[in-house]
Amino acid sequence: MANVIKLRKGLDVNLKGKASLETMLTKVEGQFALVPDDFYGMKPKVVVKEGDTVKVGDALFVDKNHPEVKFVSPVSGTVALVERGERRKVMSVRVDADGKQTAASFTEKDPLKLLLESGLFGFFRQRPYDVVANPEDKPKAIFVSAFNSMPLAADFEYVLKGQEKEWQAGLSLLAKIAKVNLGVSKKQKAEALTAAKDCTITVFDGPAPAGNVGVQINHVDPINKGEVVWTLGAEEVIFIGRLVLTGKVDLTRIVAVAGSEVKAPKYAQVLVGAPLAAVLAGQIDESKSLRIINGNPMVGVKTSKAGWLAAHATEVTVIPEGDDVYEMLGWIAPRFKAFSTSRSYFSWLRPKKTEYEMDARIKGGERHMIMSGEYEFPMDIYAGYLVKAIIAGDIDRQEALGIYEVAPEDFAIAEFVDSSKLELQRIVREGLDILRKENM
Repeated sequence: MANVIKLRKGLDVNLKGKASLETMLTKVEGQFALVPDDFYGMKPKVVVKEGDTVKVGDALFVDKNHPEVKFVSPVSGTVALVERGERRKVMSVRVDADGKQTAASFTEKDPLKLLLESGLFGFFRQRPYDVVANPEDKPKAIFVSAFNSMPLAADFEYVLKGQEKEWQAGLSLLAKIAKVNLGVSKKQKAEALTAAKDCTITVFDGPAPAGNVGVQINHVDPINKGEVVWTLGAEEVIFIGRLVLTGKVDLTRIVAVAGSEVKAPKYAQVLVGAPLAAVLAGQIDESKSLRIINGNPMVGVKTSKAGWLAAHATEVTVIPEGDDVYEMLGWIAPRFKAFSTSRSYFSWLRPKKTEYEMDARIKGGERHMIMSGEYEFPMDIYAGYLVKAIIAGDIDRQEALGIYEVAPEDFAIAEFVDSSKLELQRIVREGLDILRKENM
């Protein structure tokens, strides 16, 4: 029987616009793009030129520090543009799809070499630092979370339907590299999750961020200095399973198109790097001021309709921007429909199942930290003191307070409720980057 871990700290935010359990298909046509910034911690070196013909699985760019780590095309076609920004930074590599999806074949028997050659290793991240994994490391474990507890997140149990064989094949290949720890939700009942083979299953019961892999690592097998674990998204395990079963790369995802500003929230079957204009076609009112997010509202990245589906994104969310809102009396108003974690508003009288419509406003300015317990979440670390140590640049203190175990996403809920309005995820990201440079 799987071990059950009950978590009490955290917060579930019930936002309007959950995706209904139905899937719409999008055609493989037009221009697709792979964005290096989606793979944090690597330095891209483009290995194609404009006009080159590529297959699905052909490398578009590699990591300068580890050239064996490739990042591959999701479509077959012609390289249309290598987009560069300031100081010639690679912003994206774009491919005009030919609609044929001609794919390269991979027959390597060694699991790690297969992942490297196919480009799927680029989806692995490592703790500490929450960056693209280093293939030269020997991880003590690989962690996969089969659920996301953030608002409007995709339901992986629904995504998994019809892909159970690929899921198990992916887990089995990972088990040949290192011990696999699988985190599932108490609410999940699918046999492919609760009875998955070649992995150690742990059941988590509690509010967000219970689905975060960092929280799961902290409760199952905490990281000590000098240790490395790899993490992988559950949907990306399916990518690996497809590779094992067919010998070809298929970067098709089923993502939730959600949010209060989406006309008919549902799931979309799309490829990594798909144009968001196609994903959101007919789904939003472009006359409104909207916030389009690659990911969920808590940890996603602001983008636009002209953007591309991010490599790790399992949701595309659209909410009001809020820059055209005027509220009489402002915060003094009683606010029966506004969400609050305290009883400052009368909305606490509403039923817990009430769906809230929120916009992207911060509603307040940055101020001094208030040590009121707002930063604490279900990990065995003092989050508030860790944030202070990062701001102060005290590396020894950061290490003592557990910075090796965290990632920016672990602070998303704390950032949401923070009365000091600090950008906690940005602060933690900067702290991890500084620590990584110190230890390189």
